[in-house]
Amino acid sequence: MAFNNILTNTQGGITTITINRPNKLNALNKETIQELHDAFDAANNDKNSKVIIITGSGEKAFVAGADISEFANFDVENGGKLAAKGQELLFDFVENLSTPVIAAVNGFALGGGLELAMSCHFRIASDNAKMGLPEVSLGVIPGYGGTQRLPQLVGKGRAMEMVMTAGMIDANTAKEYGLVNHVTSQEELLPLAEKIASKILRNSSVAIGKAIKAVNANYKDGKNGFEVEIKQFGKCFGTADFKEGTAAFLEKRKANFPGA
Repeated sequence: MAFNNILTNTQGGITTITINRPNKLNALNKETIQELHDAFDAANNDKNSKVIIITGSGEKAFVAGADISEFANFDVENGGKLAAKGQELLFDFVENLSTPVIAAVNGFALGGGLELAMSCHFRIASDNAKMGLPEVSLGVIPGYGGTQRLPQLVGKGRAMEMVMTAGMIDANTAKEYGLVNHVTSQEELLPLAEKIASKILRNSSVAIGKAIKAVNANYKDGKNGFEVEIKQFGKCFGTADFKEGTAAFLEKRKANFPGA
């Protein structure tokens, strides 16, 4: 699959997707959002891909925001459609993938860039990373899930302050807030992401997919997370991974999960 704005590589069970628009600080335009959807979809359906890492090219930015020139002249109807389509195509799509997604945030993650990182299952950051939702400085609000996911991750008060001030926080503050799990140097960012991914690879991909569904249910309106957990827990007992995992434990050996 050929792309204009992203690079993909799958090796050792890990697919790395790199947003490759360094001259635009990896800003998200419509074409890039579509390409990201296609790349995530392909990786999620690839049996050789068990973990996805998303990052940005260059040393300055993960994603510095959306491409404002594409929607500067939109009206109310088009603005609503922009947010709805983007959420469906990329942000909600990534959050609900059964394959775990790690955001390796290198440099600026602003606006749609932070929203993309927050849609991933968890985040790590380089020590030069800066994160924020500056939309109110442009007369709009975050439209790709930022007003919902940021409070879930950092709490209502901190989220309100970040949105209202349109300010940026540094990587260490982001870690203090719980927005990112780890902070490291830019040189060690991808190696750390790969190290964490390798730990994930040891476990049942089927069980991980069901765990993602159960955890996400806690944040969905009309969903009872406990009920979803019970259902997904029960489903695990019908999988080959469960049979292999329990047999390996009882036989005191390392499990070789078939992924089914």
